[in-house]
Amino acid sequence: MGTTSVYSIKEPYIIAETAYNHEGDVNYLYRMIDEIADLELNAVKFHLLLNPQSYMQKKHPLFSKTAEWIFSQKEWDKIIGHSNKKGLHVVALCDDVESIEYIVRNNKAVSAIEIHASGLNDYFLLDSALKFEEQVILGVGGSTLDEIQYAINFLRGKGKNNILLMYGFQAYPTNYSDINLSKALKIRDLFNLPVGYADHTAFNDPHNEIISVMAAAMGISVLEKHYTLDYGKERIDYHAAVGKGKMSRIKELMKLALTVYGSGNISMTEPELKYGNTGTMKKAIVARKDITRGEKLSLNNLWFKRTEEESSIKQSQLWQLIGLEANQNISEDEVVDFTKVKYEFKGLDPESFTHVK
Repeated sequence: MGTTSVYSIKEPYIIAETAYNHEGDVNYLYRMIDEIADLELNAVKFHLLLNPQSYMQKKHPLFSKTAEWIFSQKEWDKIIGHSNKKGLHVVALCDDVESIEYIVRNNKAVSAIEIHASGLNDYFLLDSALKFEEQVILGVGGSTLDEIQYAINFLRGKGKNNILLMYGFQAYPTNYSDINLSKALKIRDLFNLPVGYADHTAFNDPHNEIISVMAAAMGISVLEKHYTLDYGKERIDYHAAVGKGKMSRIKELMKLALTVYGSGNISMTEPELKYGNTGTMKKAIVARKDITRGEKLSLNNLWFKRTEEESSIKQSQLWQLIGLEANQNISEDEVVDFTKVKYEFKGLDPESFTHVK
């Protein structure tokens, strides 16, 4: 992502989250990275934790397991380096201050660090994040507007403006009515910051793929999605994780959704211009009946019809024709334009619109 974010509104930017699905098996993680690279996704996301005691209480039920699953700094050196060689951006969700300090201190090739919603207002995490020169992602799922505002103000107040808000929260099974994607757009507009969507739809939900790309159909081009090598197998963080086949399909559908969403440019495209041609598409002004030379045009002898040929004037120019004399005979159904009438340009008298005498 970097200081100038690499994602755009036109192309999907997919972050494949590995979380703790590797369960401490570094070789498994390397295989995950390789598959994610094979899919030509944009980024791989890791949960970095170096000091479990800095993250959770010792009596927490996941403390022991989490401590078994973490990697050393040397292992992370190799993991991050391998990801970069595979052409992937690296997003590091830092669960502890030590992880952020490790990245900053060693100038690792990390494109973005993320602060999970569970630590959105953690002073120490936010303060450490200020030292990171690239993008900071704030997980805002399940957070109040006050909490989001606090984190943004904290970073912006210290000169950190390269921020992305990651909308979405984990709940199994996912209740569709709780996703509320329209809220993501309101958060984007309220804080004037780019927003990504972190989808946590259950892996076996028949609508998983389509729900994953619905945000793209609303113009949100950044998608974060859990990934696993063993689709459906009970490993940690498998509930919302998809495999290679589903992820490939999501990528394809997301690109389609963003293409249909478009750029929002209100200028007419070439196909629109052709579609809107007067005559062949939009009705043209024609003679309602035979009009003889010298006869004045009026609502009684003009009409609107679809025609085989194009017309040079717009429908709204009808009133410019009214009252003018035909300079030739015009047959019924014949297209009427300014070449078939006597038209004199009438200049304005300067005295009619100025006080100058």
